[in-house]
Amino acid sequence: MINEEKTIEILQRVSLFQGLKKRQLSSLARSFVERSCVADEVIIAQGRTGYGFFIVVSGKAEAYRELPDNTKVVVNTFGPGDFFGELALLDDGPRTATVVATEAAECLILPHESFMGLLKRDAEMSVAILTELARRFRMAMDRL
Repeated sequence: MINEEKTIEILQRVSLFQGLKKRQLSSLARSFVERSCVADEVIIAQGRTGYGFFIVVSGKAEAYRELPDNTKVVVNTFGPGDFFGELALLDDGPRTATVVATEAAECLILPHESFMGLLKRDAEMSVAILTELARRFRMAMDRL
């Protein structure tokens, strides 16, 4: 089990949270839940409703999109410190890709509802995180 201090250390290395203060990181850390995944386990499925934001603590995962002709295209790979599912923090819309553990993995998950509650209580945190989300979205669009 990962304690709050270890979770804060992990969060400090995640670009999405680097603009946050120690007290904000502490609040955020208490909202994460842990999940263990076995190799080949689907962590999130394309088209399904998003539950939250994931940080890979250990292990590896791969994201792919399934195209209309059932072809699977790998769009990203993840290892320790990487994250995915940031759109699910903002809404509970369908996932844009499937993420599968390519080996046993440990993840931290920030549920959508918990995140929204934090944003409502801390406007400064909201601005910092939303600014980083917008930056990441622009980067993704530039890659297209």
